[in-house]
Amino acid sequence: MHWKTKLIQSDVRPPEGFKSLVTPIQRASTVVFSKQSDVSSNWRHAQEGYTYGLYGTPTSRELAARIGELEGAYRTIVLPGGQAAISLIYLAFCSAGDHALVPYSAYGPNKELAENLLGRLGIEVEPYDPLIGAGIASLIRDNTKLIWCESPGSVTMEIQDVRGISEAAHDRGVLVALDNTYAAGVLFDAFSHGVDLSMQALTKYVGGHSDLMLATISVANDAVWERIGTVHRLVGMAVSPDECALALRGLQTLAVRMDRLQASTLTVASWLREHPAVETVLHPAFPDCPGHEYWLRDFSGSSSVFSVKFRDAVDPRAVENFVDTLKLFSIGFSWGGVHSLVILYPRLVRPGKDYGGRLVRFNIGLEEPADLIGDLQDAMQKAGIS
Repeated sequence: MHWKTKLIQSDVRPPEGFKSLVTPIQRASTVVFSKQSDVSSNWRHAQEGYTYGLYGTPTSRELAARIGELEGAYRTIVLPGGQAAISLIYLAFCSAGDHALVPYSAYGPNKELAENLLGRLGIEVEPYDPLIGAGIASLIRDNTKLIWCESPGSVTMEIQDVRGISEAAHDRGVLVALDNTYAAGVLFDAFSHGVDLSMQALTKYVGGHSDLMLATISVANDAVWERIGTVHRLVGMAVSPDECALALRGLQTLAVRMDRLQASTLTVASWLREHPAVETVLHPAFPDCPGHEYWLRDFSGSSSVFSVKFRDAVDPRAVENFVDTLKLFSIGFSWGGVHSLVILYPRLVRPGKDYGGRLVRFNIGLEEPADLIGDLQDAMQKAGIS
């Protein structure tokens, strides 16, 4: 062969017998077949084998299987981010003329998707009180196809009675999807509480270092799997095997990180709870957090994110100045990584509740809690919060 052909069609192969503790990163768009009769574009790898890179490589499939194993799922699929997973669930189970329910405490982009794109597609998504529990039966219509849960809520931290909601939904043949990101799929057993689909943003705790964008959807049975997989094949939500490898690495330290994050967060949140300028600390492990009784019943622990509502006597401008003055807390969305974060929600409103620009969400990282508390105390003093 000409040397130019050898660049593409080399017979060189590395010697066999190499073993490693690390999952190999296998990249591919094209998957080659041994013979023409083997050619298929089926997304069902378990039955058909690998057919096209869009539907996964061994790296992404191992990550999916590992998450599914942790969640006790029938099957799991990997997506390129949490919002992609949310979108896919809506598209797989809702059509024009259908109705869905989402808690008003849910992740903001979930609600924005419902209010904008889904509305234009003729899908009505109705917000509901996250603490409604089994009372959600009164909101279920004949055309209701999907009920979302998110427990606890992303900002105001309401813990839901997922079991009661699931029972009411299944009595009417309605599927239940859960955003299980807070629990990293391990602190709350979604499927034992009746959930049909459990999604989580691996961007948060599984990735753990604020450097990847991935999510998973885990499902309870084959019927749900078929709907998810069929629609996934059509919408082109491919994932990077490099990011999947980072998530697989993150899984190895997930347990020790979650233990440390829980302990540090409780330490910092407890200090804030005693501060005279703080009205309430919204942390699931604290009795005054809405739905705390369900956290006690259903969760095996807490994680790193919580919110603080300052007293009405505190000027909202002082709260913003406090956030800007912090040194060890970076200002940014997301959570679950090794760095502490803070974000102010100046315009957050819930039905019957206006937080007046005084609600701040924290993510506690792996810094020493005493240093974080010192930073909080110093920033409050400089902002004139006492």
